[in-house]
Order: sequence, then structure tokens, then C-alpha cells
Amino acid sequence: MQLTQFQIDAFTSRVFEGNPAAVVPLQVWLPDAVMQAIAMENNLSETAFFVRNDDGFQLRWFTPIKEIELCGHATLASAYVIFNELNYAQDTIVFDTLSGALTVTRNGDWLEMDFPALASQPCAVPAAVVEAFGHAPVACLQARNYIVVFDDENFVREVQPNIQTLAGLDLHGVMITSRSQEYDFVLRYFAPKYGVNEDPVTGSAFTQLVPYWAQQLGRQAFHAKQVSARGGEVRCALAGDRVRIAGQAVKFQEGTIGFGL
Repeated sequence: MQLTQFQIDAFTSRVFEGNPAAVVPLQVWLPDAVMQAIAMENNLSETAFFVRNDDGFQLRWFTPIKEIELCGHATLASAYVIFNELNYAQDTIVFDTLSGALTVTRNGDWLEMDFPALASQPCAVPAAVVEAFGHAPVACLQARNYIVVFDDENFVREVQPNIQTLAGLDLHGVMITSRSQEYDFVLRYFAPKYGVNEDPVTGSAFTQLVPYWAQQLGRQAFHAKQVSARGGEVRCALAGDRVRIAGQAVKFQEGTIGFGL
């Protein structure tokens, strides 16, 4: 069997920045174990697979160790492949996913995703968070992930947390965030229990962060940066119960997966 695979850097206009995702277009679904094995072999934070359907495309995401329900950067990367490599004629793609229908609309070089907003509730700061970061935050909230808020942008940029301690937390991952001098806010994201010690740019994180910062700052639209080693910029906005997340993408490589089943 031979499959075409693309590696796309998402949330950037330059290679070697943003968040790399592997994207594998399929005619029919492979066995789940095979898709998981491909994701493990790629060893990127996510590998995306999609199949054309009547309304658009069905899309699935795999980390190196398991399938997940939502991934922003690999959705952006998949849309880039469909628009630019498969020459999709329409301006909006509808993806059928485990998180429901997700749309991506192109506007020049920018691709805007429409995701469901995810409200977070204030919670007590887990002892493991203070232990992992060596510093108590000013606030902590939880939904799918923990939002851990600090009042020092430099701390968010520079801290090297204890990854093993974070892996023991009960939720999907931990995002740390603060106000920023250059941007509206900055963030980093850690999900070691899913095989991602630190994600370069995390589109799905904004489904929680945008509602939080909208409440804190009293407005709806933001220019944010994920300050990982690779880094990536995101334009995002709250629109009712949805979050619009826009970024650019660029192809790093294209190749062929060849194996026997």
C-alpha cells in the first residue's frame, strides 16, 4: 500500500516555525490500529487523516499514543492540503469530526477555523501544578484542560516545568497564560499524558482561552502568541458560543508512505 503524506507547518507563514502536523488523505478508512501506528511512526504531536464524504470531509486526529477528539493545528494543516494540494474549489470546508461539524474558510493566505467555545470553571489550584511550575498562579480554571494564569509574561515564556509531574494530572493537558506587552495574551501548552510534552501551537487551546480572556479584557477579538520554542501567532475572536481561530500554514514536505498490510 502507498499513501501520500504531507507535513505542514501550521500557524506560520515560514517553515521551521509554527506547529508541524502530518496529513494523510485517504480514499477509504484504514484500520484504526494502522492509523495509530502511522501516527506513532511520525512522532509528531498529531497526524490527521481525512476521507471525502457527501458534505465535505470526515477528519480524525491521532497523537503518537491515541486518537483525540479535537485538534486545531492539524485541522488547519488538513484544510491547507485540501485547498492547495487537492485544489478544492469552494472557499469553505466542512469537516465531520468527533467534536461535531467544524468549518475552515480561506481568506487569502489566512485560514479561519470555526470551533465550539468551551467555558472553563474556576477551580482550586492542584498541588501538582504548583509543584510542576515551582510557582503559584494567580488563577486556575478547568474544562477539558487546566488554564493556569500567571501575572508574569517572562515567567510564562521561560519556565521549564516538571513534565513527569504534569503527566499525573487528571485532565487532558495544562495551558499557562498571561497578559502580554506585545500581544493581547501569550500561552504555552503541555499534554504529556497524551505523548506531547509541549505542543508548539495549539489551536484547540483557544476554545478555552478566548472565552476566558474575553471576560477578563471586556472585548471579543485578540492577537495572541504561543511562546513555545517554535512559536506561532493566532488571530482569534469570540462569536457567541463559537470561537474563530485564524492562522497561516506552509508545506514543509510531501512524501509517500509505503507498507504492506
